[in-house]
Amino acid sequence: MNKIMIVLLSVFFASSCETKPSLQKYYVKNTEAADFVSLDIAPSIINTDSAKLTPDEKAALASFDKMNILAYKTDSTHTEKFDKEIKEVKALLKEESYQPLMKVGSGSDGAAIYFVGDEAHIDEFVVLASKKANGFAVVRVLGNDMNPTHVLNMMQLLRKTDLKLDQLKPLQDLMKK
Repeated sequence: MNKIMIVLLSVFFASSCETKPSLQKYYVKNTEAADFVSLDIAPSIINTDSAKLTPDEKAALASFDKMNILAYKTDSTHTEKFDKEIKEVKALLKEESYQPLMKVGSGSDGAAIYFVGDEAHIDEFVVLASKKANGFAVVRVLGNDMNPTHVLNMMQLLRKTDLKLDQLKPLQDLMKK
């Protein structure tokens, strides 16, 4: 009986350890890489102390948990690595859990927005923005029961409030290099 339990537990643990690539694993793998900058941004970046928030803006802010940014900086002499990295990210975003929402631009210069969940209960928005001459950024907006209206309300909220830009300093430093 003990041998059967050990075999069953071994099969269970082996099958639960997923080895296929994912966007989360890509983030973890490249967080400390020299060509990348990684940032986690909390909702506190939006200074709402002095702003009068509408109920819709409050709901949008409440649905937002955090933002993860992974940026790859390149120049015109290192396009091979850019091509490899952007191809890997695009392949990860072709997984069925990522649903395309919008694309702007074409080829290596442009942006695409994807979401995870259904239209009424979105758990994650992913923005991939790239320009071959500069690099690319993958932005994951994580939340609970977000919807496209929340995203629009968050954009309006960003315009009317002061941002605490100290959280973006590592990204600003990367862009100067």
